[in-house]
Amino acid sequence: MKRLVDNFLKGCLVLVPTVTTVYVVWFVLHKMDSLFPLPIPGLGLLLAVVAITAIGWIASNVVGRRVVEWIERLLKNLPVVRLLFTSIKDLMGAFVGDKRTFDKPVLVRLDPNGTTRMLGFVTCERFDDARLAGHVAVYLPQSYNFAGNVVVVPRGQVETIDADGAEFMTFIVSGGVSGMSAAKTYLESPLLLQQKKAK
Repeated sequence: MKRLVDNFLKGCLVLVPTVTTVYVVWFVLHKMDSLFPLPIPGLGLLLAVVAITAIGWIASNVVGRRVVEWIERLLKNLPVVRLLFTSIKDLMGAFVGDKRTFDKPVLVRLDPNGTTRMLGFVTCERFDDARLAGHVAVYLPQSYNFAGNVVVVPRGQVETIDADGAEFMTFIVSGGVSGMSAAKTYLESPLLLQQKKAK
């Protein structure tokens, strides 16, 4: 019975991610094809990618940039729309913009001894308020969730980690299940190189 249960769980481990991924891909393709009623499956997604790329190219030149700025000003002047627009724009910019904010992975000490720590990203290193001098804002993503918390802590409680931001985020969101490679500086440290030679 125990062997049957183990085999069932292993089957779930293989099947659930595969089926879920296939379903999500099929769902996206189906929705894109419904936007562009064309006879070739998948052509809707291709057209969407081409259209988004074209918009990015247009926004990179002078005339296109002015049009984008005008639209952004219009959206920012609408009371409720402004909150939604700026939040989404800042979130997208944090990952793919010129001013990426999720590129400074850190460990935050939560107790005086530093035995309990949380993983996060420094998102603000300077505050205008004098009472927050010497403090930094750290975003703490939640595992298996697209939410998180922002904490303001003294700079001394934050320890920088030499890791890739995207890989670091994946590690946190997956609850530590997806492995994270060791930092390059750690891999190249003299002590570690000596230990490898000794082996």
